[in-house]
Amino acid sequence: MLQLPRWQFFSTVLLFYIFINFVFAFVYLAIGIEKLNGIHAHTTLEKFGEAYFFSAQTFTTVGYGRISPNGFTASAISSLEALLGLLSFALATGLFYGRFSKPKAYLRFSTNAILAPFKDGIAIMLRVAPYKNTTLVDAEAKVTANIMIEENGKSKNTFFPLELEYDKVNALTLSWTLVHPINENSPFYKFSLEDFTNTKGEIIVYLKAFDDMFSNTVVARSSYTLQEMVIGVKFVMMYQRDDKKNKTVLNLEKLNVYTQADISYAFAADKDVVNG
Repeated sequence: MLQLPRWQFFSTVLLFYIFINFVFAFVYLAIGIEKLNGIHAHTTLEKFGEAYFFSAQTFTTVGYGRISPNGFTASAISSLEALLGLLSFALATGLFYGRFSKPKAYLRFSTNAILAPFKDGIAIMLRVAPYKNTTLVDAEAKVTANIMIEENGKSKNTFFPLELEYDKVNALTLSWTLVHPINENSPFYKFSLEDFTNTKGEIIVYLKAFDDMFSNTVVARSSYTLQEMVIGVKFVMMYQRDDKKNKTVLNLEKLNVYTQADISYAFAADKDVVNG
């Protein structure tokens, strides 16, 4: 209930309210409509309507007074319904509060990770950006690689923490490109282009930051399989100055935009070693 979209949450609450009153309306009809004082109905449909709205008034503890239970059975059922109503509204209130007070990280990750040129080598990169006017400070990212490795004829998942060029930023107001340089400390060191394409693996991203507006720590997660990685591209810059040159504009539609880039030089040395 805390994770449902808003329209599904309110629809669920409304449907539960309608359903529970239908159930008690049938119960009142089953014990006999004459057990309720003040009923002015002749047809079965009218009797059901009177029983339904008496149930709604009892469930919400409104009690307008025209209809009242008569006898032990009707009184016991209406008392039980009033108790269920109080408990249901208490539960709904808790859910409302939980949904409104739950901290949320308004962050978007790029659809794909990329293998891009970086300094004199290559690096795995992915991008994240805030999509609301929230102030996120002390942002910290952790990236882990889950790679399927063959050992003694058996496949097993092995996890490797990936070193980042920067794993912390003081303020996350624009886009942040997380960069894992592929060097001697990387599990992807000596990977060929075919290895990146054929190896079963996943890159898992965990990011947390402090939301200065709501004074809460927020968390965002994402992941990319190696098959979702785009090779030989680089991200396009997402931000630029506005026409008046006094503000910086962040273009969220460019979060997943990249251009071709040559990284063949990074694999040429490996080929030379193999040929040698």
